[in-house]
Amino acid sequence: MSKPQTAYVCRECAATSLKWQGQCPACGAWNALELSSVNTGPGRRQSPSQLAAQTLADVSDRELQRASTGIAELDRALGGGLVPGAVALIGGDPGIGKSTLLLQACAAGASSDHPPLYVTGEESLQQVALRARRLGIDTGATKVLAATHIDDIVAAARRDQPGFLIVDSVQTVFTEQLPSAPGSVNQLRECTAALVRLAKSTGIAVVLVGHVTKEGQIAGPRVLEHMVDVVLYFESDAGSRYRVLRAVKNRFGAANELGVFVMTGQGMRQVRNPSAIFLSQRDTPAAGSAVTAIHQGSRPLLVEVQALTDRSGSTQPRRLTIGFDQNRLALLLAVLHRHGGVRAHDEDVFLNVVGGVRISETSADLAALAATVSSHLDLPLPRTLLVFGEVGLAGEIRPVVYGEERLREAVKLGFKCAIAPAANCPRQAIDGLQVHGVDNLAAALEALREIAAQQ
Repeated sequence: MSKPQTAYVCRECAATSLKWQGQCPACGAWNALELSSVNTGPGRRQSPSQLAAQTLADVSDRELQRASTGIAELDRALGGGLVPGAVALIGGDPGIGKSTLLLQACAAGASSDHPPLYVTGEESLQQVALRARRLGIDTGATKVLAATHIDDIVAAARRDQPGFLIVDSVQTVFTEQLPSAPGSVNQLRECTAALVRLAKSTGIAVVLVGHVTKEGQIAGPRVLEHMVDVVLYFESDAGSRYRVLRAVKNRFGAANELGVFVMTGQGMRQVRNPSAIFLSQRDTPAAGSAVTAIHQGSRPLLVEVQALTDRSGSTQPRRLTIGFDQNRLALLLAVLHRHGGVRAHDEDVFLNVVGGVRISETSADLAALAATVSSHLDLPLPRTLLVFGEVGLAGEIRPVVYGEERLREAVKLGFKCAIAPAANCPRQAIDGLQVHGVDNLAAALEALREIAAQQ
């Protein structure tokens, strides 16, 4: 074993420095250097005689058979299931349901020939068994191991050849080759690299559970997310029972894919129709509400955007958003004034996306303005109206991707009318849906007033 040397390692990019600095010289991150130890000796590598280059034509392009976890929403977030030899990293706040969901996946996706292996580094075997019985999870075919040494975990996986391997959590795993404590930058990097090598050499799918920092990022160096194939984040609002599993990186599927769950006394339960939870349940329409369609991963979702305008009591009106970009709202309000003739510069404007969803695409621009105008004019919009489209600075309504898919999703949920960009209007009429194609903001506002007057 080579002699370790003390150095300062950046938790963002894993660059090393011999002395502490306020700013990382490699990536420029502030207060990111942490005291650790690095291995400066020569490492082990394959003999050059064992390495031979191949042409892409010689490499088999046969599609790998994905292994289902038995949980449809988890498979959706993974891109269709676990790919043999892939490494997935799941992060989330404490108590959000990471371990519970993976324990349920062990029971649902267990195979008699290759049962999954659940490695726990934070709980004893008795604690895991007690939690499984409390939740009513049948884990009879699941193998459980309490270990934190990376060599023990790798040896057990090679011996048992599980269907997939779960390590809960990666921050508790360590190697004796490094004197630093478990969870440090070097330990995380080296242990994750060992698990990646295990997955690639044996074809075992590996799922890692990662702690998050107070900023909501995976604890450890950002290089950790680059080493794995799939990165999933659990998201939830405080006090909400719903959990959203979002894919932020996926080498084998669509990024930004969503899996929606609800926390119950029997564990995590799938939500088959996520659009239903993002729409408020009201018997009568209310002013300041508009429904839009966003596209997440491989499916459209219908969400409700609520706005509230009120006379401002200060010289600087407030612009507050939840689930929507605040700067984007300020830009849209300026377009609304300039090209729509609606003045809101002296009013407080509050915008909220129901259900705790964060909208990052511009397809919700027109819905945000529709909700704002509805509140400003006290003009309730029909509950069966769908609004989507990107709003440009010149007041034009630009088309968005997957426009027809969004419209067809609305029909499934009983929507009767839609205001959409003219370029997104389907060539063939959709049964049960009246689509108003608009080219500019003025035409969109006129269509809103006509539809509201007809209800």
